[in-house]
Amino acid sequence: MYNPTVARLTYRAVLGRRRAAILFVLPALLLAIAVAVRTFNGVDDQVAADVLGGFALAVMVPLIGVIAGTGAIGPEIDDGSIVYLLAKPVKRPTIIVTKLTVAIAVTMVFSAVPTRIAGFILNGNGQQVAMAYTVAALVASIAYSALFLLLGTVSRHAVVIGLVYALVWETLFGSLVSGARTLSVQQWALSLAERIAGEGLIGSDVGLPTAVALLVGVTAAATWYAGQKLRVLKLAGEE
Repeated sequence: MYNPTVARLTYRAVLGRRRAAILFVLPALLLAIAVAVRTFNGVDDQVAADVLGGFALAVMVPLIGVIAGTGAIGPEIDDGSIVYLLAKPVKRPTIIVTKLTVAIAVTMVFSAVPTRIAGFILNGNGQQVAMAYTVAALVASIAYSALFLLLGTVSRHAVVIGLVYALVWETLFGSLVSGARTLSVQQWALSLAERIAGEGLIGSDVGLPTAVALLVGVTAAATWYAGQKLRVLKLAGEE
């Protein structure tokens, strides 16, 4: 289910010059914010939780997920080069799983690692805040990568749709409409963070069992459906 050649090509596409610049800017901005907050505010567990929740998990992780998830397959579909890959003797599920693995790895490295570092800068992992948000970033990276890889497979406007989901649905509607939070990867990840961190520092509107079930279910369903769409794409190309 993993093809090294496909993985190498995917890494090259995701970490291209323009995408790499954005991937590095977001973590750098998080670390700059963490340093500034620690300098002017000192050590405060609640402030650390607010910064990591308000920027790292709510903004940085989904944006990096959009870049990595859609970049893993979208450009190949847009320029037609996916046809050459589909002509190779590689199973369609293997292509999707390999690209998903790359997208997850990139998203984790560029989101969970800086989240961990920022957490230590803010409060030295007091009340397990840094650990809680690191775990949340890790699990969110998996779900976001699967969702945005699927979007890259089914739509030429995957980046726009991904940004609308991440910044409008999760951030705007999620803050205004309580029911929308149930369909939010951010809230699912926060449910795990809530269990790890000190009491009262982190809150989620989704219970832990429900959050875990949704994370697993959405990731599996998105991966499976992306494989199905890729199979249909091959048939359309042959016709």
